Amino acid sequence: MKKFIAIALVALAPLSVFGQKFGNINSGEILPLMPEYSATLTELETLQKQYQEELEYMNTELQKKSEDYEKNRETLPDNIRQRREQELMDGSQKLNEYLQTCRANLDAKENELMSAVITKCQKAIQAVGEEGGYICIFDMAGGAVPFVNTTLTTDVTAAVKEKLGIK
Repeated sequence: MKKFIAIALVALAPLSVFGQKFGNINSGEILPLMPEYSATLTELETLQKQYQEELEYMNTELQKKSEDYEKNRETLPDNIRQRREQELMDGSQKLNEYLQTCRANLDAKENELMSAVITKCQKAIQAVGEEGGYICIFDMAGGAVPFVNTTLTTDVTAAVKEKLGIK
């Protein structure tokens, strides 16, 4: 009897696969259409511009000091020349440190803002998956799935866009 049940289960198992639904989306098509995505890009561009302006200001000030030093270097006493050389080195180091800080802050802000956009999109995908009874929805833009036969899956990109209120 146990053999019969085992054989029946093995024979019927492949049939249960045919009733399952799989979907696919292209988040690369969805994300740029989200208003939050555009707002994120605008905010990042504004922040980047502010950092760029400050870096240009710092660089201009350092150049002025450097030009002044070069012009007067021969006439300066040793102790003043050494102090100004140290100021120039310190200024250059501060400029480099600020540049690194700007890059780190910009990356952190991008991660913070984009994670909110991605989370909203993922929640919409999950809602479409649950409402549509899908076992799995593959993201064609993610590159994590090397192959998806789109003839055997349903493209639910339009449903996710609708869930997000995007046309």
